[in-house]
Amino acid sequence: MPFGTIKRKSSTPTGRQFSPSVLLLIFSLIILQGCAARARLKAVPDALESKAYVPGLASGIRYFPRDPEHVQLFMEDYLKSLETEKAYLATQGHSGPLPPSAFLGISGGGDNGAFAAGFLNGWTKAGTRPEFKLVTGVSTGALIAPFAFLGSAYDAQLKDLYTNISFKDIAKKRSILAIVSNDAMADNKPLKDLVKKYVNQDMLNAIATEQAKGRILLIGTVNLDARRPVIWNITEIAASHKPEALKLVQSLLIASSAIPGTFPPVMIDVEVEGKKYQEMHVDGNTANQVFIYPTAVRLNDVAATIGVVDRERKLYIIRNARLDPDWAQVERRTLPIAFQAITTLIQYQGIGDLYRIYTVTQRDSVDFNLAYIPPTFNTPHKEEFDTNYMRALYDVGYGLSEKGYGWTKKPPVLMPGSE
Repeated sequence: MPFGTIKRKSSTPTGRQFSPSVLLLIFSLIILQGCAARARLKAVPDALESKAYVPGLASGIRYFPRDPEHVQLFMEDYLKSLETEKAYLATQGHSGPLPPSAFLGISGGGDNGAFAAGFLNGWTKAGTRPEFKLVTGVSTGALIAPFAFLGSAYDAQLKDLYTNISFKDIAKKRSILAIVSNDAMADNKPLKDLVKKYVNQDMLNAIATEQAKGRILLIGTVNLDARRPVIWNITEIAASHKPEALKLVQSLLIASSAIPGTFPPVMIDVEVEGKKYQEMHVDGNTANQVFIYPTAVRLNDVAATIGVVDRERKLYIIRNARLDPDWAQVERRTLPIAFQAITTLIQYQGIGDLYRIYTVTQRDSVDFNLAYIPPTFNTPHKEEFDTNYMRALYDVGYGLSEKGYGWTKKPPVLMPGSE
């Protein structure tokens, strides 16, 4: 380890996505702030942020979950999806109340996304994987989400994506001078090429077809200028069939996994009142490691307004990390201490997300189900996007779900016998 030694009991996945090199960046930025900056359009003024829209696309393609107007917009779109679902089911001969629905949330976790990829493939093999009403994803979970949303027909592509790549397929390292002269320590053009290969017009058309059935696909980014999370409605973007749609979806998937400082941010062109601006979007993990829908949305109350009552809802969360801490004896030096502190912060942020979601599901009568990387998985993690590590983790996820996974019904600490 280049910045001092941390003695670990094993190399295990804890959900962190920041390497020691990121810490070097943090400290360097403190020293070098203001030395250089890449050109960009002006950021949207704070007072106008909620009015910004992507040119050529309707304003209803994204939501700011802490903005009352945007929460209302999400509720309206969710109600519209229920009406669309009713209409579609009627064409299939279904009458009466809407059938039970399933939601899926996929967390961030970098190359630990191999766990979700394997889990989903094994779930298909088990024959119990539902068609999800709602799928959400953050960071690596955002990259997985379109495949999970479209179902088993995309299982082989998802497996290939998480078992046959290495770091060179994700990024190219830049020189140390990038700290001063550029916007990140690595160039993620390889990841952009990978996303373009898999997320193509055919996939976007398939997503649009599912939107016509009342299904919803959401991914999360963070607007770094505004310091706020943004939820993007990928199904609405796909259903617009606008020429700009595919490029925007590809950009958002890149943005959701753009670890600040490590990978370049994604600049999204927007307009407000006829003026052009740019928003800087980065890894959705910066705000939440997993999400389902805005906390302010009371799902039962919203659905009841159009007569949808007593509908059974199940939530499945795939956490691409372990729940137990990764023990380490930390060397008494600045960078190892800071590194371990940030790792701990990220670990408990993710657990806090689970508590928040669990509380919301209890309020809204949604059945809570959690899967995560087991503490018995101890394959060495030699480098980021280590192919052997990812294949081993894929196999673990596959094996757990293929046999019929025993879902965890509560977050840690609330589980009997957990810490």
